[in-house]
Amino acid sequence: MAQTTETYEISGTHGAAGTSGLLYQAIPPDELDAIRAARDEAGNPLAAQVDRDGGAPLRCCLRESRPGERLLLIAYSPPGTAGAYAERGPVFVHADRCGGYRTPGEYPPELAHRQQVVRAYDGQGRITDGVLAVDGRQAQDVIRELLARPGVELVHLRNVGYGCYNFAVRANTC
Repeated sequence: MAQTTETYEISGTHGAAGTSGLLYQAIPPDELDAIRAARDEAGNPLAAQVDRDGGAPLRCCLRESRPGERLLLIAYSPPGTAGAYAERGPVFVHADRCGGYRTPGEYPPELAHRQQVVRAYDGQGRITDGVLAVDGRQAQDVIRELLARPGVELVHLRNVGYGCYNFAVRANTC
């Protein structure tokens, strides 16, 4: 399976807000409630921390943290991966339940300035491609192109520096 490591260049048009045909998925609130009530997926005890500086990508509401917010750093396994491709890694979430991501038809605007790796997965949870996008605008074009390929079920967006999972994207079939 070939994996692309260079920046991906394609041109495309962007749909109006909420009409992209894509579903941007944060970690579901019910999953986070279960984690907050016990331990994270790796069995680690939870310890809330106050974010002094802000700017951490929050996977519960797909925005950056604000200075003074209480956060948890948890081990989390993103959806749609299996076997050797199933990964667990660190993600930041609010220590208490938040409103979640309220505009799932739109690319998260507070994460749009971030360089991202866009990984495509098939229905068996295997990686079929990985593309570096310089920002959210380019990531949206890459996401559309990857999800249009036969066999690709979803994509993950990940931070470039640390490789941490940010969110999943699927074609909106509704």
